Amino acid sequence: MESGNTEVAHEYFPFFKIYKDGRIERFMPTEKVPAPDDPKTGVRAKDIVISPETGLSARIFIPKTHNPLKKFPVLIYTHGGGFSIGSAFIEGYTNLVRSLAADANMIAVSVEYRLAPEHPLPTCYEDTWEAVKWVASHANGHGPESWLNHHADFGRVFLAGDSAGANIAHNMAARVGSHDLPGVKIRGLALVHPFFGGTEDDKMWFFICPSNSGPNDPRLKPTLDDLSRLGCEKVLIFVAGNDHLRERGTSYFEELKRSGWKGTVEIEETEGEDHVFHLLKPDCENAVALHKRLIAFLSDH
Repeated sequence: MESGNTEVAHEYFPFFKIYKDGRIERFMPTEKVPAPDDPKTGVRAKDIVISPETGLSARIFIPKTHNPLKKFPVLIYTHGGGFSIGSAFIEGYTNLVRSLAADANMIAVSVEYRLAPEHPLPTCYEDTWEAVKWVASHANGHGPESWLNHHADFGRVFLAGDSAGANIAHNMAARVGSHDLPGVKIRGLALVHPFFGGTEDDKMWFFICPSNSGPNDPRLKPTLDDLSRLGCEKVLIFVAGNDHLRERGTSYFEELKRSGWKGTVEIEETEGEDHVFHLLKPDCENAVALHKRLIAFLSDH
């Protein structure tokens, strides 16, 4: 008979397990790294606290400029990791978002939302919405962050994320469609290998979201009504041929087209690749192609 401190109550591989004594163990440790300015690209970086009360924070990147009046489009990025692992502060996402800031020539805000299961859903959605509103609070030039006050073009804002982060990004675009963000225009939404349910991973989502309304919860499976009100002008969806989330990604594309939404939507499929391959092997030919396509989308404003 196992002792209480080693007996597992819940396990959701490859994300986390919870022991009966309440301890939580993640299968992938999070090693956070600093984000110094990058001498190669000239991109500067800093970490900021959005809410001292909750600890909500972000890592911000800005391209090199000597012009105090230079304005850049803005990207708000949400990392993946099954709502329960990962961080805006780990090396992989630091490198990814920095490269987007450099190559698309834009300010990038990488959101460090609180993770489940310690912080059950909808915490990640509420944290990210708080971050979106915080970014928008600079549109009048009087927010708390000088980079955004002086250099952000709030008529050119983009939302993006991968996997669970893509799910969060969609939910933010849906909220923008029914909430006013004065002075802010969301130009585009980029979803890389998005999670919209329909797989074994749903069991974990139901567990970490105790307020869920079942398989058709609109946060998990977007409704046609929500899609029709999406608060942006264009959407780009990436799917991978060997990804277990591929089917729901393509379904999102088809349902958005028939929802009555007035924007433009495109989908890009990478044959022979698996889920978030671009993070696992960022220098491979297909990852470079995905990056270039994403940059083209973010640069077309």
